Amino acid sequence: MAAYYRPVARFDHARPDAALPLAGGALWFDTVEEMHRDAPSRLIPAAQTPSEALDRLTAPRAPVAGLDMSRAQIMGILNVTPDSFSDGGLHFDPGSALAHTREMIGAGASIIDVGGESTRPGAQEVPIDEEIRRTAPVIAAIRGETDVPISIDTRKAPVARAAHEAGASLINDVAGFTFDPDLAPYAAGAGLPVCVMHAQGTPEIMQVDPRYDNVSLDIYDYLSQRIEALAALGIRRDQIVVDPGIGFGKTLDHNLTLLQNLSLFHGLGCPVLLGASRKRFIGTLGGVEEARHRAPGSIAVAIAGVAQGVQMLRVHDVRETVEALRLWQAATLGKAD
Repeated sequence: MAAYYRPVARFDHARPDAALPLAGGALWFDTVEEMHRDAPSRLIPAAQTPSEALDRLTAPRAPVAGLDMSRAQIMGILNVTPDSFSDGGLHFDPGSALAHTREMIGAGASIIDVGGESTRPGAQEVPIDEEIRRTAPVIAAIRGETDVPISIDTRKAPVARAAHEAGASLINDVAGFTFDPDLAPYAAGAGLPVCVMHAQGTPEIMQVDPRYDNVSLDIYDYLSQRIEALAALGIRRDQIVVDPGIGFGKTLDHNLTLLQNLSLFHGLGCPVLLGASRKRFIGTLGGVEEARHRAPGSIAVAIAGVAQGVQMLRVHDVRETVEALRLWQAATLGKAD
């Protein structure tokens, strides 16, 4: 009977002697939820966790794209698209894109994620040449002004290649490196770190009745398999970031279950990215129809993720998220950074 181990993350300043560091960061745990597909879960002392699983839960994460993974990093979203779900068209113009990038970096973004193809529910695929035309010049312009890391949000090897040549240093694939068979080998050959995300189905159909046997464990197994496949191509595990894919082929209940179980994914031994910013479920629960007005709910979810030890937050509202994170850290961890 396969077991999965979810550390019960804590941040209280009163820390027992038996406490263990969560992924080498500021949070700790002394209790683990042992989870099964075919039996009830149970809480066990952390010391009773198998050594291999415990090593992955506690080991410090290596830097990714030069970023310190012992604390939460802010990934600012730059959509150079006419049709993204919350900011489509706002930064489609290269001048506007560069100005927005400057604003996000000034507000505290430590990495910029550039995407030229909307992956909102129902979105259609963008031709490769058009996606390159949208992203590569903007990446080159950003790189000409700053050394802040840039990631390319794409499913396609030619787009990633053009982005890397323009200055991108991480590939973020919402399709988990399954859409284009040439993308993962390119990342391996170029020595680039990657972010592998889970999505059930393509954007065109992903929200049409998504189903899981056990959403948390199904996605954990999927990401574990993708990590092994990427590692077999030569991409080091410590250079793979995992993203459970909130909102990508998930119902509201699926999203909430994943948020409750985020710390489970530390068992993969990789940094964890949370990308929930302005998603529809936030609007549904918060009673906010327009995506651009969902900053408060997005920040609440982001902080809930940091409280479970996620190492990267992919957000639209950089300034507001950085401010909230700084205050949360000061109030709970006794430090502002």
